[in-house]
Amino acid sequence: MTLENILSETDDGICTITVNRPDKLNALNKKTIAEIGLAVKHAEKDNSVNVIILTGAGNKAFVAGADISELANYNLEEAKALSKHGHDVFNSIENCKKPVIAAINGFALGGGCELAMSCHLRIASDNAKFGQPEAKLGLTPGYAGTQRLPRLIGRSKATELLLTADMISAAEALQLGLVNYVVKQEELMGKCLEIASKIKLQAPVAVAEIISCINTYYSGKDGFAEEINAFGRCFTTEDFKEGTTAFLEKRKANFKGK
Repeated sequence: MTLENILSETDDGICTITVNRPDKLNALNKKTIAEIGLAVKHAEKDNSVNVIILTGAGNKAFVAGADISELANYNLEEAKALSKHGHDVFNSIENCKKPVIAAINGFALGGGCELAMSCHLRIASDNAKFGQPEAKLGLTPGYAGTQRLPRLIGRSKATELLLTADMISAAEALQLGLVNYVVKQEELMGKCLEIASKIKLQAPVAVAEIISCINTYYSGKDGFAEEINAFGRCFTTEDFKEGTTAFLEKRKANFKGK
């Protein structure tokens, strides 16, 4: 898979996808969004991958926002198509059957914050900054910022941040529940790998079902019914048989993801 703005590397079941536009602070243009989607989809289908880590090149930015030079001359239909494209890619990340961890190594603004919010877990370096500054440009967020931010931190604070375009620190993001952990920048990838290594020990089928149950609830559908069905489906899997047998035999399970 040859990509222009994305790097992808898999090692020991963990695929690291890097937005590689450091000269642009990893800003998102249409091509980059499409390539992120392709890289995540490729990793999701790769049987050797258990967990995906998504990050940005360099030490200044995860993704500093949209590439404004590309947006400046869009018309109504072009703008709607771009937003739809971003929604489709970010939804595919949120609904990926394999956990996606955002390693936020600096600015996560606008589309960058939206990209991070589409991931299942978010780990930030202590120099990270978060915000949805679109109102300063005469825009709304275009990649579901108005939807995911209230879901993650609550309606009142999300509304404040969206309307004021204020930027917040990693420490405040942690306090609000926007991120799971804040660590020193040099410890960021180590923390992500630590969590990814724990996840990859679990049954892949169960992990995928848990993601589905959570997403079903937050999509406004009946997550309780989805959990009942998911619980039942797990009983038909080889992973369940292996997990319960390993428990009874007091040994480490060897899951196959089937």
